[in-house]
Parts: sequence; structure tokens; C-alpha cells
Amino acid sequence: MSPITMHRINQRYIDLLFSAEHADAFAEAMAVTASELDLSCFAYLAVPRRASKKALVISTYPNNWVAHYVRSHYERLDPIINRSLESTDPFQWGLDVPSRPISPAQRKFFDEASEFGIRLGFTVPIHDEDGAVAALTFAADQRRPQFEKCIDQNAHVLQLMARCFHWHVRRKLLHELTIDGIRLSPREVECLDWAAKGKSVWETGRILGISHNTVAYYLRSARDKLGVPKVVQAVMRVAAAKREGQD
Repeated sequence: MSPITMHRINQRYIDLLFSAEHADAFAEAMAVTASELDLSCFAYLAVPRRASKKALVISTYPNNWVAHYVRSHYERLDPIINRSLESTDPFQWGLDVPSRPISPAQRKFFDEASEFGIRLGFTVPIHDEDGAVAALTFAADQRRPQFEKCIDQNAHVLQLMARCFHWHVRRKLLHELTIDGIRLSPREVECLDWAAKGKSVWETGRILGISHNTVAYYLRSARDKLGVPKVVQAVMRVAAAKREGQD
């Protein structure tokens, strides 16, 4: 693939990520890009910090498998996720790929996944500074020259794609917060986070690429939802909720 073609693919990918506002749009952004690179399917998983919470999964894997995976809390068993928790190095896995010893339960997991056409892949672990962990996998149902060639030639690009995907998903989807049954949108939480760091409405607008009037709207909306008269009180409620969520 020529540098010009790759640049075009990457630019379109970035544009799609910036415009995505929900999980389906993120799935479409990655699916379109993966298809142009001869990659058949992908799965992104953000590992919950607490066992009581569900993992966030965005993928083009078969819906039945994704539902079964989430329902069964397979992120606790999945050897791919376990390895991603331990290391930041990308790795290949699957048929004829040397791997670590796995338990009978993990072997059963792989057998189940293979029934849905997920037999090998390339996984990029993503570790954030605050301890959050995610992984993005490009998978296939069998060894194919196109898949192997893409992984070998574009491993670095795929790593950047995975990290960019995670950054946008985390910013737009994972920052949603519920406090005493009150749901704050990702943008409301984001604006409160910057207010907590001492940024003005104008500065926050410059950072987020939105107008200061829009920032003021999100702060006012968050304040009203939480039933407090001042933004600083909303900031304190959010900070307390986040601390509780990390316990």
C-alpha cells in the first residue's frame, strides 16, 4: 500500500472518530478502516475497574458471541485480556502461534470463540496513566496471506489506530457518570473535570474545541442536574463519586 493511500485511510479514520458520538459510530469508523486494510473484524474492550461493572465492548464480532462474552464476564477469563493487563506490548495469538500455557477453562473459551469464527488475531493493549486498561484486537477466522501481511507491515500503524480509538472512546463514552441515580453526560463530566483543574470557561472551550457558551451550558446543565447552586459544588460531587468508584 502506497504512503499516499495510507495517509488517505488514516485521515478518513481520524475524521470518523472525531464525528463519532456513540458506540455504533465508533464501530463503523473502525470497521471501514479495517476493511480497507484487509482486516476482517475487530473488538475493543475497556476493562472495568470493579468486578460488579460490565466491560465496554465495541466490535464487529458476531452479536451472539459479544452478548455471551459480556453476560459471562469473560473479560475475567479471556487469556488475551489477561495478557493485556500484564503488558503493554502488542502480540499475536491463535492457530500455530506460540502462546503461554492456558487452563482448561481458557481452552474452552477459545473453543467457543472459534465456533464464531474468531481463531487468531493481533492485540494492542492500552494502559492509561490512571490505571485504566483496554485492548483492541484485529481478528480473523483462519490464516490468510492478506491478514499476515497487514499485521507484519502495519503493526506500528495499527498500534496508533488502537490508541487513537481508545482516546476518543474514553473521552466521549467512558466519562459518563451516574451520581445517586443522576446521569451526567461525557461532555458535562469533561467540562467539570477541566473546571476542577482551574480552567476557565474560555480555556476549557479552547481545549475541547467548542465555544465558551457551550462550555457554560454543560456546566450549568450539570449543576442543575445535581441540584447545586455553584459549579464548584458540582465539581466536588463528581470528585467524590469518582473516588468512591475507585474503592
